[in-house]
Amino acid sequence: MKKTKNISGKIFDFANILLLVILAIVTLYPCYYVLVASVSDPVAIYSGKGLLLWPKDFALYSYIEVAKNAMLWIGYRNTLFYVVAGTFLSVMLTASAAFCASRRNLPGKNIIMFLIMLTMYFQGGLIPSYLVVKNLGLLDTPFAMILPGAMSTYNLIITLNYFRGIPNSMEEAAKIDGAGDLSVFIKIMLPLATPVIAVISLYYAVGIWNNYFTAMIYITNKKLYPLQMVLREILLQSDTAHASATQMVSVGESAAYAANIRFATIVVSTIPILCLYPFVQRYFIKGVMIGAVKG
Repeated sequence: MKKTKNISGKIFDFANILLLVILAIVTLYPCYYVLVASVSDPVAIYSGKGLLLWPKDFALYSYIEVAKNAMLWIGYRNTLFYVVAGTFLSVMLTASAAFCASRRNLPGKNIIMFLIMLTMYFQGGLIPSYLVVKNLGLLDTPFAMILPGAMSTYNLIITLNYFRGIPNSMEEAAKIDGAGDLSVFIKIMLPLATPVIAVISLYYAVGIWNNYFTAMIYITNKKLYPLQMVLREILLQSDTAHASATQMVSVGESAAYAANIRFATIVVSTIPILCLYPFVQRYFIKGVMIGAVKG
């Protein structure tokens, strides 16, 4: 009987591993395809068939063309500002709100949390939100990308549960030494909450980096476009200016060069945010699990 269990367990493990490998390949191959295609000759990609496993006729034409696009670099500059300023503001608001909500003696705490939780299920809608932003004078300003979504209820709940998991004895000891609530928050709670702060920072940063819908609604000035709006415009372009510049002779080749430039644009706009993940990876699982389980 024991031998049968061992065999069945090995079969189960093998099936799990095989399934995870297949899922990983299915998930990662599109990313790999975009990367490899971006450094391949467009015509060779267009004329080839089947899976693309390595670059065909290595070429950096698409990256050269992308580098010439002034709007891309404006989008980079704007997005970096939005990510840094927006993430800092969002993290501070979330951490402050979570710290206050975790206090046992906060008057009306249950009502406040009920109203905050209500926003996860019921929202004003697109038109009222637009009117609020307009009446506040935020249209066509950088604040339109930062303030409307400055705090996420989901991230607040994670941070709140993390703060509730910190022993009260640490706060009591600090207050005995004369520390006030602000000192406790800055000197005690924030250092202890480094894992969950790193996690919600990553959530906010990725969300702002990928955000184009907010800009599409509130921003018409192209000088304030974030990178994703610039990328969206490039992906939706239909002109063949690049094709005529390279003396292509067919519509098919024209489409191939346009697609190649889009691949390069996707790579250029995605790599920076991917580089951020390794720095917070060690906090990621710990922060989410502790914030979700402790309460």
